[in-house]
Amino acid sequence: MVLRILTILYCILILSGVSSASEAFSYSQDNNIIGGLKTYTIKGDESLIEIARKFGIGYNGIVEANPKLDPFVPGKGKTVQIATQWLLPEMSSYDGIVINLSEMRLYYFTKDKVMTYAIGIGDQGKDTPVGSFKIVDKIVNPPWVVPASIRKERPELPGVVPPGPENPLGSHAMRLSVPSILIHGTNKPYAVGRKASHGCIRMYPEDIPTLFQVVPNQTRVTIMRQPVKVGIADGRVYLEAHRDSSLKINYFNEALRLLKQKNLYTNIDRTRLLSALKEKKGIPVNISK
Repeated sequence: MVLRILTILYCILILSGVSSASEAFSYSQDNNIIGGLKTYTIKGDESLIEIARKFGIGYNGIVEANPKLDPFVPGKGKTVQIATQWLLPEMSSYDGIVINLSEMRLYYFTKDKVMTYAIGIGDQGKDTPVGSFKIVDKIVNPPWVVPASIRKERPELPGVVPPGPENPLGSHAMRLSVPSILIHGTNKPYAVGRKASHGCIRMYPEDIPTLFQVVPNQTRVTIMRQPVKVGIADGRVYLEAHRDSSLKINYFNEALRLLKQKNLYTNIDRTRLLSALKEKKGIPVNISK
């Protein structure tokens, strides 16, 4: 009953000003930051979860950027930093869909444009797989064939859940070339930006139709974990760090590796670097001298 009430409340949000990150951003190898940071003043009893969805970011994105605010009762009149700026993931070339599990974000590249969306991913022990895949099927109003592993956990579920408000796949789904993994909508939008699925990639209900429409079958899908990203914009060096409990790495060593690989190490301020790595706010931070 509680989940049903939450779902209804979020459906109301869609009709009352929820936005998505469906804007296509320009990018280049010499300027690989997209979007722009914003601030927002909390009105009434808004939660960070509601505000995150308004701006097309996930739960993780808004909590990382505002660690001192209570996610559920942040407080009327408080200023929230909106993490709508991103360094692109590190790749030799950008092609198709790129999913960075560490930041719970999907990027779709077409020529010199990129679209980006918040996602939910697999829970601990049910991790979304990394690797290179393809979109092999696209389904509108998909029925949910409940996997045996989930029916074992929840024997009350039927073998198949038809399309509708109780279907966890939402309105659209795209199947990957790996068994049982889909990119799909959700009837639990509050789980976007969390590790809560059985391995699938969840998107906001208002985002999945847009992506579904523009992504053709056989599109390449690259899934990776990059908790640290570095890049440049307007001659300045930036670093973006995310907390990823699924990886055991030395963040400082990883940052140094990336900076030296890009010949950017001599241009940085070590104090700024250490501060950005300590805070891990999930937003690009200027670490230039």
